[in-house]
Amino acid sequence: MDVLDEKTNGVPPMEVDEVVSVLDHDAFAAKHMPDLGHEVKEFKVYHWKLSNWKKLEKKLTSPEFDCGGHRWRILLFPFGNSNAPPNDTVSVYLDYANPKNVPEGWHACAQFALVISNPHDPTIYTVSHAHHRFIAEECDWGFTRFSELRKLFTVQEGHNRPTIEDESAMVSVFVRVLEDPTGVLWHNFVNYDSKKETGYVGLKNQGATCYMNSLLQSLFCTRYFRKAVYQIPTEDEHPTESVALALQRVFYHLQTSDQPVGTTELTKSFGWKSLDSFLQHDVQEFNRVLQDKLESKMKGTKAEGAIAKLTLGKMKSYIKCVNVDYESSRIEEFSDIQLNVKGMKNLYESFKDYVAVETLDGDNKYQAEGHGLQDAKKGIIFQSFPPVLHLQLKRFEYDIQRDAMVKINDRHEFPFEIDLDEFLDETADRSSPWLYKLHGVLVHSGDLHGGHYFALIKPDRETRWLKFDDDRVTPVTDREVLEENYGGEPLNGVPPAMQRNQVRAMKRFTNAYMLVYIRESAIDEILAPFTEEDTPAHLKRRLDEERLQLEAKRREREEQHLFLTAKVITDDTFAHHEGFDLASFDEKNWPPSDLPSFRVLKQETYPVFKSRVAQHFHYPENQIRLWVLVNRQNKTVRPDTHIPENEPTLTVEVIRNNMAARQNDLRLYLDVVADPSKPEPPPGAIMIFLKHFDTTKQTLYGVGKCYVQRNAKVGDLIPIVNERMRWTPGTPLKLYEEIKPGMIELMKPKLTFAQSEIQDGDVICFQVEINDKEVHDIESQGLYSNPVQYYDFLQNRVMIIFRPKFEEPDMSHPEFNLVLSKKQNYDIMATKVGEYLRHDPIKLRFTTTHATNGTPKAVLKRSLNQSIAEIMAPSYVNPTTTVILYEKLDVSIVELETKRSLKVIWTGIHNKEEAAHSFLLPKTSMVHDLADHLARLVTLTPEGTNKIRIFEVSKDGKTQKEFTGSEMIGNIPDPVELYAEEIPVEEAEADDQDKVISVFHFSKEVSRTHGVPFKFVVKPGEKFLETKKRLQARIGVTDKDFAKYRFALVQVSTFKQPSYIEDDDTIYDHKFAPEDALGLDHVDKSGKTRTGTGEKAIVIRG
Repeated sequence: MDVLDEKTNGVPPMEVDEVVSVLDHDAFAAKHMPDLGHEVKEFKVYHWKLSNWKKLEKKLTSPEFDCGGHRWRILLFPFGNSNAPPNDTVSVYLDYANPKNVPEGWHACAQFALVISNPHDPTIYTVSHAHHRFIAEECDWGFTRFSELRKLFTVQEGHNRPTIEDESAMVSVFVRVLEDPTGVLWHNFVNYDSKKETGYVGLKNQGATCYMNSLLQSLFCTRYFRKAVYQIPTEDEHPTESVALALQRVFYHLQTSDQPVGTTELTKSFGWKSLDSFLQHDVQEFNRVLQDKLESKMKGTKAEGAIAKLTLGKMKSYIKCVNVDYESSRIEEFSDIQLNVKGMKNLYESFKDYVAVETLDGDNKYQAEGHGLQDAKKGIIFQSFPPVLHLQLKRFEYDIQRDAMVKINDRHEFPFEIDLDEFLDETADRSSPWLYKLHGVLVHSGDLHGGHYFALIKPDRETRWLKFDDDRVTPVTDREVLEENYGGEPLNGVPPAMQRNQVRAMKRFTNAYMLVYIRESAIDEILAPFTEEDTPAHLKRRLDEERLQLEAKRREREEQHLFLTAKVITDDTFAHHEGFDLASFDEKNWPPSDLPSFRVLKQETYPVFKSRVAQHFHYPENQIRLWVLVNRQNKTVRPDTHIPENEPTLTVEVIRNNMAARQNDLRLYLDVVADPSKPEPPPGAIMIFLKHFDTTKQTLYGVGKCYVQRNAKVGDLIPIVNERMRWTPGTPLKLYEEIKPGMIELMKPKLTFAQSEIQDGDVICFQVEINDKEVHDIESQGLYSNPVQYYDFLQNRVMIIFRPKFEEPDMSHPEFNLVLSKKQNYDIMATKVGEYLRHDPIKLRFTTTHATNGTPKAVLKRSLNQSIAEIMAPSYVNPTTTVILYEKLDVSIVELETKRSLKVIWTGIHNKEEAAHSFLLPKTSMVHDLADHLARLVTLTPEGTNKIRIFEVSKDGKTQKEFTGSEMIGNIPDPVELYAEEIPVEEAEADDQDKVISVFHFSKEVSRTHGVPFKFVVKPGEKFLETKKRLQARIGVTDKDFAKYRFALVQVSTFKQPSYIEDDDTIYDHKFAPEDALGLDHVDKSGKTRTGTGEKAIVIRG
């Protein structure tokens, strides 16, 4: 009674802490060293007595002792080591003695507890425990701040003596050396080599593609499948366009590479843009789509039928009468089996559940043809299982309460081998046993909205189980294959207190969702060793060539430091250059000029280099001179001096270092000498470059260079220009000096070049003089009338790429780029895009993008009329190009900013997607206003109800989510898919006796819904034969097509396989829960399959 009283007072009983002595080794270890779930190789305890503590050396090691085939010792810093505050802590470690004398690559996994105890009373102690993988780089492990010294020297609460008494103490270590059957226990994976350790390599993850990686590894290890894929002829195909070739290449790399293999080529061949690969898809769907694709590629080749042979089995759905000899059955092929996890203890129970027989009796008798109502048994039985059996464990299911998919983490056990004989029909071929061995476990860790996938695979009879986790492959224990992936609570004892919560949470969400079993009698054929001949020669040849190219590139990279790049500007490149200086090098918003480039050994001498340049441009060597361009202080890049011709030992590196410091590459100007007999420029001459600004064409291009005398007048240049441009002598010109961006100055013709501070390499820009009226005409068109304005435009110009927002680029929605000025605004941009697209600019809508991945960011509001600089906003990534998405609208954007644009798919009276109607209505309109607008556009049945229902489709595609009509359309969350149908008379006139149920379309599996769900009236007492006729009339399907339909009652709450309905069932008698529905099972001809969770269906194109 006392105990009860204690509880009622709310005081929990005290836990009595057992007093344990350091000398009671087993009890002490049990208390202070939690069971980590690993086998113990050897357990040892070592005690080390110390006295005169305060006189001890700063660092001490105990005598050595053996444990688990390794030598150990205690490493003690009585006053703390260098990482701890001196003289107030004790540091103590377990040290691997003499790591130098052991074989290279040694390691030891040890769990240990370090203890300092009172020499006279071994129940007074301070203890800390840890576990560690001891390796050459980390050969001691322990506690830098084991304890504060003063705590050890003073009596602590609950004790009557200090730990260190009379300056004496005992330092002990308890060591468990653990077995490491996989060789990677507690491995930090620094410098881990998968190929060396396991013979296999991993796959790189490109975002959330680990679901794909785990499946690819499983298919790769099914060697028969790999051979079949290798037999597809792909010699003339391109890897990013052919799934078969890309998969062959991935398999070949997995076979031969010693580094993780990339899959970008493969996902490109699927037609996936990078975004798709970051959506975690359903592995099973991915597997099916991939295998269908490969099967179609195998048609007509040696490999035809290989996948079917490997993965197709047969099952029979039947109804068999109990009292008369009558059976109705249908045989179907399957490529995987979906088994329930919920409520099932193990795989055997899931199979029993799958073939469970339902009894049809009482009110639920079966209408057997020619025999009337009969008691009957209904179920599924297997006729054959394929050699490679893919079992999908239904870990993801639809939860009706939450209207969402949830992950089921219940415990569900599966064995290393299973005999499936009892699930086969008695007519099945039993010439060899139906014993299956586990070959692969695909695991998901996490919850519904993400998480991580990896695979555990046993590649053949001899090889051990391996874990394929993206780019790493490691050996695993049997426990890691089975127990750790059953799900549910972990079974092993309490994990270490530190990690208790983490370990527990981890375990619960990590479990198997797909199992691969191989029939014992087929293992030797399916996992037959791979030979040289099994790899196609063309693939080997092609990949070896690529490997050599990569090797050459790698060498080039490694030798990069021996070379430098020389870029050469010629009169020709200058003539095509529109911008500052003679070429663009590192401008922020403009791509660099495409200049002829030479890769030159730094030690190459100038004469050798010069002759290469002369040869390249087809000039005699004595006809060219090379000038070095330098970065001037005002941020311009100009020719400075020409390279001396009379120093034969001058190297390219010396030229760069002495004549063009602070540059990585060498920038040169190729000066063609008019008279080779006079190799030096005329004395007192300056080399200047000329540019022509053409007001009519609005262009600014280089027109070569000329030499002028320092003391000649600037105006003397005018006749030279007129002659060069073949203009009438005396044409009046204006000359401007291009000093630097933002500084373009009109020159005074009467001053000399020296007075104007002109030097070698300067740029002078000219234009034909125009009168004030012409200036006004040009400027009124938004054009530039002089170089100063044009240079300002150049300084602010940006190239913007315009891309269609929703369509793939094509003729009517092209991708294009426009050059705009940062100072221009939204309206000018819209006008220019409108001109390009020949579309009214007011009917264009623009969306900015994220610089990193090009995805839509925000719709631009026209009303703000921002400048291009604001629209571009500072992007810190790589500010060369900005991408803006455009949409062509049917309405003005002004309206759009106050209205809501909605698309409604009209399914009429017969549940057919007839047309999509777009509406633009004020955001304050109600849904019933939308229905009124729709009624004016569609044809309703003459004798019908004249009523329209507007609805959404639930996430799982099985039911309608109807609107009441009074919702405001501005409040409907975006994005939304709206549907509308005519309400049938039958439904409008249904009375209290009738039931109105949901009906949806699916193909083979309830989760693969398609089409649009609808409502349907079920009448009391009506046999399903009659119900079907009304259903057929409701959806308007031909007899021929309707004959192929199957009908299933889908109960969401029970997670059962759907029960298929026979003609004499009365479905009215089923107690319909609100979410139960009638499913129409037929082939999807729309191509718009949904997949349960509202994901995009997977499409593989190549």
